[in-house]
This record gives sequence, C-alpha cells and structure tokens, in this order.
Amino acid sequence: MRAVFLDIETTGLDQTRHVPIDIAFIILDVTTGQEIKRYESVIKYSVDTWNQRDLGSVAINGFTWEEIQKGKDPQIVTDEIIQAFKEADVKRLKSVFICQNPAFDRGFFTQLIDVYTQEKLNWPYHWLDFASMYWALLAKENAEKGMAFPEELNLSKNEIAKRRNLPPEQEPHRAIRGVEHLIACYKEVVGLKVPSQSINNSVSLSGS
Repeated sequence: MRAVFLDIETTGLDQTRHVPIDIAFIILDVTTGQEIKRYESVIKYSVDTWNQRDLGSVAINGFTWEEIQKGKDPQIVTDEIIQAFKEADVKRLKSVFICQNPAFDRGFFTQLIDVYTQEKLNWPYHWLDFASMYWALLAKENAEKGMAFPEELNLSKNEIAKRRNLPPEQEPHRAIRGVEHLIACYKEVVGLKVPSQSINNSVSLSGS
C-alpha cells in the first residue's frame, strides 16, 4: 500500500479566491517503509492573482513575490504531478492520501488536477486525516485505561508533536517541511518501519 503524504502552501484560505503556491509530497510504501518518490515545486502566478493574497496566510509561509516568480507555471506542475504518480503507480485501492488537513489540501490540489482528471486516472479518493488518526488512538487508549476523554484537545500537528516529544515544524512553513514533519509525526503516532536503505533507493522528481 502506498501513502501520498502531501502538503500545500497557499495565498489564503478561500479556495474560490486563493491559489496553491507551494506543493510537496512524499510517496511511501507503508508496508516496507520505503520511499518511492518525492516532489516539490513553487508555483508561479500573475501579479493580479498574487494581489488577492491574504496577508496573514502569506506571513505564515513567508513567500514573497520574487520567490513566486521563480516558480513553475501551473500547467507544468500539473503535468509533473501526473507523471510522478504514474511512475509511483499511485492507483485507487492500492494508495491513499495522508494530510494534516485534507479538507484544505484537497480543495487546492483540485485546482491543479481537477476531479474528473483524477477520476480518469483512477487516483485514490480517500484523503486520510492525521489528526483523526491521533484522535482515534487517543480515544482507544483512554477507553482501555478507563479514563475520560479530555474536554478540550488541540489537534494541531505541532501540538501532537509536542505531546510526543518531537520538535515543531520548521518556520517559515514550506510544503516539503510540512510533509517531512507529518511523516515524523505519523511514524511516532501510528508507526512506520523505515529501512535505512530507503533513502538511497528513492527516486526524486523536484523543482522550484
């Protein structure tokens, strides 16, 4: 089974006005822990699109107009993602997406590859939520110990990492940093065997 650990940085929160400007994913075989492929790219947009950005969102990821202009055109990124998934054999029933916030990432991902193209390519439609995985495991653990579920619970990735004695995601946020931090949290919370030779055997397809 392959898992596509994915993260996206955007110009804002509104999928009707804002756009993805940085995308990254690492595809792992969750049976063996082997890294199959990784990809990252900054995406270039017009100044009109950039001017619609949410200043608060851009402050978090730290992107500047100059960095955006060094990115790739959206169609090139689309073509590269399709090729990467083809090479990694990402298919429905044998692959899933895993994100910290799939409701957010999936909407912006669809701006690059529309749902009908995803369907035609037989890509997985299950986008798994890491925060929900943590929630379920915590609920099970509390039930087994006869403990009440907490009245308040922060499910941010950084807070989950803190509870597991992991460092927070490096700032400013970048998609590849988010993916690498997500995998580190997943390994700690869910478990993942990662052989030492997996890094040497991985295939890289990246650009910015």
